[in-house]
Amino acid sequence: MAKLTHDEILAYLEEATILELNDLVKAIEEKFDVTAAAPVAVAAAGDAGEAAGPSEVTVTLTDVGASKVKVIKAVREITGLGLVDAKGLVDKAPAPIKEKISPEEAAKIKEQLEAAGASVEVK
Repeated sequence: MAKLTHDEILAYLEEATILELNDLVKAIEEKFDVTAAAPVAVAAAGDAGEAAGPSEVTVTLTDVGASKVKVIKAVREITGLGLVDAKGLVDKAPAPIKEKISPEEAAKIKEQLEAAGASVEVK
């Protein structure tokens, strides 16, 4: 197999549609047994967890509801993930959105997600 240059790869990525890029991410995740969203979500949760002290909770998205686009936008805002990663996280519901955070922050996140039409559980 011919080796692709960085310029060829970047040219493909510039021309690919969102759906093609989403399929590429999924294929990479399956091929190399990795998750694209995990490092970003873990880093954000780790930073929040340090400031939370001993009282830590996890916010889990249990159901997307009728307004999936609004929920994806809310997840992007909460986690700082890109569009593809946020959509992937929402598609995996039930899925943890943030872990090891303060109950106060969890309440705010729950309120945001419920306002977008999602069902949320705080543990």
